[in-house]
Amino acid sequence: MVLIRIKPAAVKETRWYQYAIRFLLGGAITALAGIIAKEAGPVFGGLFLAFPAIFPAGATLIESHVQEEKQKKDEPGTRLARQAAGVDAIGASMGSVGLMLFSFWTWRFLPRENTAIVLIAATIIWFTASVLIWFTRRHLRIPLKWGER
Repeated sequence: MVLIRIKPAAVKETRWYQYAIRFLLGGAITALAGIIAKEAGPVFGGLFLAFPAIFPAGATLIESHVQEEKQKKDEPGTRLARQAAGVDAIGASMGSVGLMLFSFWTWRFLPRENTAIVLIAATIIWFTASVLIWFTRRHLRIPLKWGER
């Protein structure tokens, strides 16, 4: 099983330009979603706001980190690095399902209910759905191939 853990040392391992790439790609995707919303309307534009803006930068950075670790050990790491990025994509997909439920709840109830209550409930729905999907995948033992034996 893949263990979920926090690795504070990763902050020191990340170079300044990697943060810049994340910021620029995330900002560009968000700006593009805003332009689409302005041109096509908020309902259609909202579909693009659900895109995880940081994902493309994060996936490429995960791949490069794993590949660098393997190169330090003089081991080939291209395939493992791609698998690591793929596992991150699976996690992003799980979270995106929760985000779709968040969006539906907000769209359905925000126009006529208290904003704070609707957003709190939507956040709980997103978190619960994402965790349930992760636990279901884990319980069914669907392998992710990277990090699992």
